[in-house]
Amino acid sequence: MLRALLLTLSVVAIAHAELCKPDAQNAFKVRISIKTALGDNAYAWDANEEYLFKAMVAFAMRRYSSKSTTQISNVLLCNVTDRVSFWFVVTDSSKNVTTVPGSEVEAAIRMNRNRINNAFLLSDKTLQFLKITSTLSPPVEPSTPVWLIVFGVVLCIIVAGIVFLVVSGIQKHKKKNKDSTERENLEEKVEVTLENGIPCEALDLKAGHINGVFAADDERFTSL
Repeated sequence: MLRALLLTLSVVAIAHAELCKPDAQNAFKVRISIKTALGDNAYAWDANEEYLFKAMVAFAMRRYSSKSTTQISNVLLCNVTDRVSFWFVVTDSSKNVTTVPGSEVEAAIRMNRNRINNAFLLSDKTLQFLKITSTLSPPVEPSTPVWLIVFGVVLCIIVAGIVFLVVSGIQKHKKKNKDSTERENLEEKVEVTLENGIPCEALDLKAGHINGVFAADDERFTSL
C-alpha cells in the first residue's frame, strides 16, 4: 500500500515537472523586482511568498469562472531564481495532469491584476507577467464635471466680448467728442481774406483783432 502511494506521488511529481518548465505549453514567466519597488522596505521572497502567489492565482481563476474549482495545489511553480523570476502553470483540478489553457489563465490574471499587485505591494512594472500585457488603469475622472468646465470657458468668452465692446464704445465716444471740439475751434477762426484789395489777417472772433489799416486812419482823423 505504501509502495503504491509512493509510486503514485512519484508519477505525479514527474508529470508536474513535465507540465511546468520554461516555454512549456500554457506556462507563464514571472519577474518580480521587490527592491526596486520598495527600496529599504523590501521583503525577502521565500516559501511563504510563493504560497501567497499560488493562492492569488487560484483566487483569480476561481473568481474568473464560477465553475472553476482551482486549488492552491493546482498552481505549479518551477525554475525559481534568486533574482525572483519563475515559471508557473495552472493544472486542471479535475485531472491534475493537464494544464488549463493559457488563454483562460491570462484572462483571469488580467481581470484580477490589481488584486495580485496589491497583495505583494507591487505594480505592473515590478510584478511582470511576461506573456500577459499590462492592464490599463481606469481613466481618471476630473473632480469638476466636464460640462461645468465648458460652461465656464463659454461664460469667460462672453464676458470678455462684452468688456471689449464696452471699452471700444467708450473709446469711440471720446474720439468723436474730441473731433467735434477740434472742428468747433477751427470754425471759430476766420481764414485770411481780402478786404478792399488789402489782405487782412485772420480774425479771432473770440479775442478780437484790430486791423492796422483802419487803426492808422483813426489816428490821422483824431489828430485833426
